[in-house]
Amino acid sequence: MLRRALPARPEARRILIGTLLSAIGRGLTLPFLFIYLTDVRGLTDNRAGLVIGWFGAVTLALSPLGGTLIDRFGARRVVLPCLAVEAIGTGSLALVDSTAMAFGVMTLIAVGSSAIWSGQNTILASLTGDGERQRVFGLNFALLNLGIGVGGLIAGAVVDVARPVTFQAIYLLDALSYLMPALILLTLPHVGHRLAEARSATATRAAGGYLTVLRDRPFRRLVLFGLVLTTCGYAQIEVGFAAYSVRVVEVSPRVVAWALAGNTAMIVFAQLLVIRRLEARSRTGALAAVGAVFATAWLVLGAAGLIGPGNALLAALGVVACSAIFGFGETMLSPVMPALTNALATDELRGRYNAMSSMIFGISGVIGPVTAGPLLGAAHGRLWVAVVVGGCLVASVLALSLRRLLTPAQDGRPAPAADRAAELAPAAG
Repeated sequence: MLRRALPARPEARRILIGTLLSAIGRGLTLPFLFIYLTDVRGLTDNRAGLVIGWFGAVTLALSPLGGTLIDRFGARRVVLPCLAVEAIGTGSLALVDSTAMAFGVMTLIAVGSSAIWSGQNTILASLTGDGERQRVFGLNFALLNLGIGVGGLIAGAVVDVARPVTFQAIYLLDALSYLMPALILLTLPHVGHRLAEARSATATRAAGGYLTVLRDRPFRRLVLFGLVLTTCGYAQIEVGFAAYSVRVVEVSPRVVAWALAGNTAMIVFAQLLVIRRLEARSRTGALAAVGAVFATAWLVLGAAGLIGPGNALLAALGVVACSAIFGFGETMLSPVMPALTNALATDELRGRYNAMSSMIFGISGVIGPVTAGPLLGAAHGRLWVAVVVGGCLVASVLALSLRRLLTPAQDGRPAPAADRAAELAPAAG
């Protein structure tokens, strides 16, 4: 299955290696930023929260510009400097000693990260055909989670709040990890250039920008689906899931850590099998199934809340099961969403399409945490469960409504026999 999921072009395989190496570095630091800023560097909880929120806001604000620059100059000219800026910013975290410096460093990191994801997706899309693109994006997601898991295990065995140098070490290693995909891209001089040929000024204006992307009705529906799904799904993991598990289910933070490890294990071990099962199947059907799987995960967590401290073991298993089920849904979403985005995109606007797709997670990342608090405080968390379950099911309905707006090729389905016959008729004549 791994051999089948690998892209045909060796350049794409090397890009995937860069994803894995940088993900290991990301895993070293991902769970520890809040703890580092508060327990090691002495920022208050409120100030650390503002610093992290500022990072998300700046990244979101700059993402559209990143997409525009990718389309105008090519992903290579955008991703390489962004990786360098990200490396400098991440390494600088090791030196943070004040709130002002934390804001400055996180601003630098946000500038770097604003275009990396959309740029790398654009590069992968340019190196793969539509028939293999879905498999490759799924493999990319599996490698990302594998790297984060490995990095997290290493960091968990090393970091110590009483020894700040251990945190400084992992941030410096994380900075070095961002240079790995940059070095790989530098060895591929013909990769990542502008996809569309130079055009006249009139043709360029006709191609439009984000207004043209937003006029794409199928893509608008896909964005709406993504906003609803991620707001009631991904955006709830850091706040809603963790808070409900600790305060309502009454499990320890260690159980939450086990649950997140179970999520990563599910993705790493199930991704290749899911990629194979998704071949030649409706992408909108798969997206609808993701909504149903996410809803099931939240229902399991809700059931664990009803069990509560009455059966600590069963409640803990419910929390872990929720996270694992959620991970299974991610294995379907990760290959399909970027593949469908790039099936709808044109070469002239591919950077903007990928930037808008990545912005979905940024927007929901703001909405989700803000709404989770009040919902968790009502009806002992039951209102939060009802809202996120209902939202995931609404997303499923939106995914099914998207199918009629797509061609069979865009939806990943085999063309009807009549259409294939019509295509072959001129050649036969």
